Amino acid sequence: MNCNRRTVLAAACLAAFALNVPAFAAKPLVIGFSQVGAESEWRTANTVSIKEAAKKEGITLKFADAQQKQENQVKAIRSFIAQRVDLIAFSPVVESGWDTVLREAKAAKIPVILTDRAVNVSDPALYATFLGSDFVEEGRRAGRWLLERAKKTPDAAINIVELQGTVGSAPALDRKKGFDEVIAANPKLKVIRSQTGDFTRAKGKEVMEAFLKAEGKKINVLYAHNDDMAIGAIQAIEEAGMKPGKDIVVISIDGVKGAFEAMIAGKLNVTVECNPLLGPQLMQLARDVVANKPVPKRVVTQESVFPAEVAAKEFPNRKY
Repeated sequence: MNCNRRTVLAAACLAAFALNVPAFAAKPLVIGFSQVGAESEWRTANTVSIKEAAKKEGITLKFADAQQKQENQVKAIRSFIAQRVDLIAFSPVVESGWDTVLREAKAAKIPVILTDRAVNVSDPALYATFLGSDFVEEGRRAGRWLLERAKKTPDAAINIVELQGTVGSAPALDRKKGFDEVIAANPKLKVIRSQTGDFTRAKGKEVMEAFLKAEGKKINVLYAHNDDMAIGAIQAIEEAGMKPGKDIVVISIDGVKGAFEAMIAGKLNVTVECNPLLGPQLMQLARDVVANKPVPKRVVTQESVFPAEVAAKEFPNRKY
């Protein structure tokens, strides 16, 4: 076969170049992440998990703290779009009001992953996947624990006060829904007061003080949508001259170390776990999404229920 001499020489040069010059390093994945804020022990642990996992995986993480304001998250997402990140992940402050900015991300061909909290959008294709807990099930687990406890006093009416999370947020809506669904099986269980404590310890204490002032010793049970509000409420109960965990049964959600310490001290009766250590799963999902690999639309974390009886044994195992 006859070959053009120039073509042969060019091919030989390219082969030599390939043998002697190292390949360019792969460009690191860049993720823009908008966090709700730093309102609780849970959120702090969640942030640390995400930052550490990104560092370990060699992923460039552009992090923005929304300070619990939706407008800050929208600004952050638009900034990530302008910076042409490879993927956007965020934990939404509230469920609604995301369609416009998520359409902007989609138009820029930047995929989005939801972490911890869901959104209510007109088109589910606006995000690739949602990684997080089943908040409705967490509410149900809290309700089931109370149903079982109520069997000890089958004839007694049980008055419940509820500290809800941030108004309009997925965990607040879903934890209430799950709890109400389960306790409806026992008509003697009644929620007599329900108000937001905004997932913070200070607000939990403030709202519990108002509940105690209005209802006093009529309160039998406190159901708090997270441990931080429960811990704040415990302070209010003690300052009112009552014993949390005894005079008022305390049920909360998250499973942070502070809750285990309260259970060991006899001041909190049960915590339903909500695992914040989502970092490693998020980084793997991000790689898969950017590589156009199929991922489940919903990834649920595995969690447990911890009553006070097991707190001392489980405490050394807690990572947050």
